Amino acid sequence: MCGIAGLAGPDAQWHQTTVQAMGIAQHYRGPDGTMHATSHDGRAVLAMNTLLIVDPLAHPGPYLDRESGVLLAFNGEIYNWRQQAAAWGIELGEKETDAHLVLKAWAKLGPSCLDGLDGMFALAVYDPRAGTLFLARDRLGEKPLYWRLDGGRLAFASEVTTLTGYGSAPLIVRPEMLAIETPVGVDTPFQGVQLLAPATLLSFDVVTGSLEQTIWWRLEDRLPFTGDYRQALAAFSVALAEQIPLRSPARDFALLLSGGLDSSVLAYLMRPPVCVTVSYPGQDRLDESAAAARIAADIGAELVVVEPAHVDFTRALPHMMAALDYPMGNASTFSEHMAYRKISDLGLKVVVGGLGPDEFLMGYVRHALVLFGPDAVLKAGMDAYRPLAAKLLHTAGQDLDPVEAVTRMILRGPDPESRIHGLVANAMERAGGDLARGLTLADLATAWRPLVMTSDKLASAYALERRSPYLARELVELSYRLASEHKICHPAEGKRILRDAAKALGLPREVWASRDKLGFASPVPTWLNGPLAAWADAQIHTALAEAPVSLRPLLMGGLKPGGRFDRTRMQALLAAAWFSDQTVRAAA
Repeated sequence: MCGIAGLAGPDAQWHQTTVQAMGIAQHYRGPDGTMHATSHDGRAVLAMNTLLIVDPLAHPGPYLDRESGVLLAFNGEIYNWRQQAAAWGIELGEKETDAHLVLKAWAKLGPSCLDGLDGMFALAVYDPRAGTLFLARDRLGEKPLYWRLDGGRLAFASEVTTLTGYGSAPLIVRPEMLAIETPVGVDTPFQGVQLLAPATLLSFDVVTGSLEQTIWWRLEDRLPFTGDYRQALAAFSVALAEQIPLRSPARDFALLLSGGLDSSVLAYLMRPPVCVTVSYPGQDRLDESAAAARIAADIGAELVVVEPAHVDFTRALPHMMAALDYPMGNASTFSEHMAYRKISDLGLKVVVGGLGPDEFLMGYVRHALVLFGPDAVLKAGMDAYRPLAAKLLHTAGQDLDPVEAVTRMILRGPDPESRIHGLVANAMERAGGDLARGLTLADLATAWRPLVMTSDKLASAYALERRSPYLARELVELSYRLASEHKICHPAEGKRILRDAAKALGLPREVWASRDKLGFASPVPTWLNGPLAAWADAQIHTALAEAPVSLRPLLMGGLKPGGRFDRTRMQALLAAAWFSDQTVRAAA
């Protein structure tokens, strides 16, 4: 997984001890070595936590190009690094990996090399020839990168708590934390600390202190696919067959196998030696272990079943919150945490998951509700989603504006500054009138951030590298370009093209024909209103006793009982644990 941190400015060389401490603060991200290096001109100090995946005998970073003086700290994986080395005419020596390709490409091509990289990454490059520190993040934000200004210096790190340890950063409860459970855009709950946006390049002049940010890739720039469905399915199937296996590690790894469509397709294409699923005894509706067992048997993989009980949640909460840095809304957080813990116990370094198709191929019920309307969805046998459909009720005879409809689907609380509404409106405008593409862009602007962030942070806490093969550039761009009817043509069957590809691959009918989406859902909301009700109330009340006024509405909301799909109490507990963790850190 790796981690990066550092400091750039006129006097950076005098702060090597500070950067060393920043690297140590996130050492768990790279158990194969935490090191730091200073640029030749003394104006940048970079640290790197190294997790060796490509070559276990490679040297840990940071990495220096001796001829140009370019210094690199790198987090992530470039899956097409060998192809790009050949395309760019870059020679790589023995024990050199994808990070060395990035280093040499930057020394040769500068920031323009970013467009040729297909992978997940957050990187820091100091180029003494330009006196500039560059920070860059992958297209979809799989790898986190935070930064802050301190006088004439810029500090950055993979973990926000690394930067809050660098200097004072008062807590700020952003309005959208009440609206959708997490900050959006580049904001964090810490004053002065920002998240670098996905597909963004930040350039910092270490002499003048000037700073510039540019977006180096836009999904909405892709032109619509012009072929018919038969041609689309052929192109999509080829992309799956080529791109998914490319993301298989050379050595042992585990697949998060829910038994659903997305992870099952990965199982057939990647043939993992180990599959891990999460099951909850007594929760039959959430149990997909039988389907997971069928898939694992078909591909000859070992199936490991994790069965958490409600008491495990009470023990895991502090660890989860410490890993996440701040509250993030994600229904599968607890299940993911327990799965990663087990995979780490198995001695593996890489875990693969099925993130992506729901957002890019209209896989959520909320997408169907917006595209087809609540009546059509309920008539299609999706009556369990009546509470969600009720959000779209409006005056008879009047059509609900698409922006308003999408906003209602996303919101989980008040939107007093209409920030979420504004993000949705902007997404719809950028989609150029295509509602399905607008839904994807709206997801990326709102609900996407906590999904990729929790996957990275929870896995990193156990020194695991999380890979999401469906986020291959070719698959993402093709999925976005497809016509709406290629993604969903029936209210109860999103991800049409992936279902048909799965059918052709020979997956069991119960997988590609299933209409219900479970993923790694957990019964935590039910527990918090049942066996853990008193414990939950006590945790929230304890935090309320010292919490700032801005945090109180979030905590108070958790004292009210919620329904099966209501994550309000879960979010309040995360906020309570977050505040407690911050209090402990401040005291230390």
